[in-house]
Amino acid sequence: MGFLGLQGGYIELENFNVNKIFFWSICFMSFFSCFPKKKRTSGGYNEGSLAIYTDDSFRGVVEALAEAYTANYPDVRLTVKSVKEDLSFYDLISGKIKLIALSKTLSSEEIKEYERHTQLKFQKDYFAVDAVMFVVAKSSNITSLSVSEIKQKLLSNKKLFIFDGNNSSNINFMAEKIGVKPSRLSYAVINGNENLAEKLDVYPGKIGVISLNTLSRPYAEKPQKLRSKIRVLPVSVNGKEVVPEIQNIRSMKYPYSRRVYFLVNEGGFGIASGFRRFACTQKGQMVVEKEGLQPYYLYRRRVQMK
Repeated sequence: MGFLGLQGGYIELENFNVNKIFFWSICFMSFFSCFPKKKRTSGGYNEGSLAIYTDDSFRGVVEALAEAYTANYPDVRLTVKSVKEDLSFYDLISGKIKLIALSKTLSSEEIKEYERHTQLKFQKDYFAVDAVMFVVAKSSNITSLSVSEIKQKLLSNKKLFIFDGNNSSNINFMAEKIGVKPSRLSYAVINGNENLAEKLDVYPGKIGVISLNTLSRPYAEKPQKLRSKIRVLPVSVNGKEVVPEIQNIRSMKYPYSRRVYFLVNEGGFGIASGFRRFACTQKGQMVVEKEGLQPYYLYRRRVQMK
């Protein structure tokens, strides 16, 4: 007889040779131990390395998000590099990198090129709202600007404004707002947002154009030092002065508010896709908020009382 059914709640074994089952078990295990063990494959959203290209204007918030992501996934190594928007977009569609952060509105031709090269549907993953700010040295006599003044002076040949570099997101954004090509704007250059703010006191008659993220981190040492050296100018809109503060950026009342997004070139769900999804989750948006920027997604806060 072989296996019998349940009798009194137990499985009864009759005439079953235990030595045989032990023998065949050993043979079975020995057979499969001859095969090499399958190595753990790398990849996925929680293991490996990735370089993220971002314009210098958004480097602070992207670095903060990278630190938070690697804290959750310690087997991931992220490198954040400052690269101008036009160059980072070209490197993305050429397959050199997989993830970039930018605010630029891409043209229909650029979107077609993106979809043709990447074989992906174009999708912006917004994660923060930043702003372009106009700043002056503490000793400057300039107290405010109007929207019409900004346009007029940017199209003149006086080079009153100083930008953080050619082909920067700040230049692209202002050219888009005015409705001209970046080459039409008149400006001087001091490379880097922080560097520009640091050296602005040497040019009291000039106006620096930097990102909100340059100064927005409330407790970081460098932004605190820069805030002590410069003044942020309010912008007059229809006769009413508006400052680039969170409430005005959230409502987009400040005319130079801008949304920042991620763009990927990655098949499957790897680190690039995992990172951009993390940035849009509640944890990621809390990081954006701590950086002093406006989170793109508003999550309802729940407090449980006991």
